Amino acid sequence: MKKILPIFSYLFHPLFISVYASLLYFILFRDFYVLQEMYLFMIQIVIITVLIPISLFYLLLSLGKIDSIMIEEVAQRKIPILLNCILLFVLTQKSITLDRIPELYYYFLGGLLSSILIFILLIARKKASLHMVGIVALTFFVIGLSQCVEIQMLYTISTLILLIGFVASSRLVMKAHTFTELILGFICGALPQIIFWPLWL
Repeated sequence: MKKILPIFSYLFHPLFISVYASLLYFILFRDFYVLQEMYLFMIQIVIITVLIPISLFYLLLSLGKIDSIMIEEVAQRKIPILLNCILLFVLTQKSITLDRIPELYYYFLGGLLSSILIFILLIARKKASLHMVGIVALTFFVIGLSQCVEIQMLYTISTLILLIGFVASSRLVMKAHTFTELILGFICGALPQIIFWPLWL
């Protein structure tokens, strides 16, 4: 089992979570958008939440601002998280806007708030698990979507809750985080999504 658990850390890496959330959203709301429009939104999301962060990571690595892909040091996490805040702000202002896609807008706004909370924790020299932030935010977004579209998504939500356990276990097995850091990640992922529920449900 110890050999299998790390797979969940890679499959549900924070970089990919927003893509999963967006794909699920467009599957549920496919009747409200033309195919070309969905493709355009997805391309923008992939560029801003995956490709640019990867490019910035390698830039920071080459400049010596971070020393590994794990970014274990608290001080080294500040710049990537700050850059993530900027990218999510740009995404919610220029692409996934309130008038175009309100549900996804509030999901990404929640992501921005999560990043701000993580940055505040870093200033206080506390580290939260970004993997937990991602999978928990996705889970609470899906719970919100199920209420929004009034579709019972019991199996999907149950699977995501199970995945939270697998991701948390994988981070512990890999010795990437402590239990406290996982709890902080859970709170930073769940709280912003819950805060924005009343605005779009």
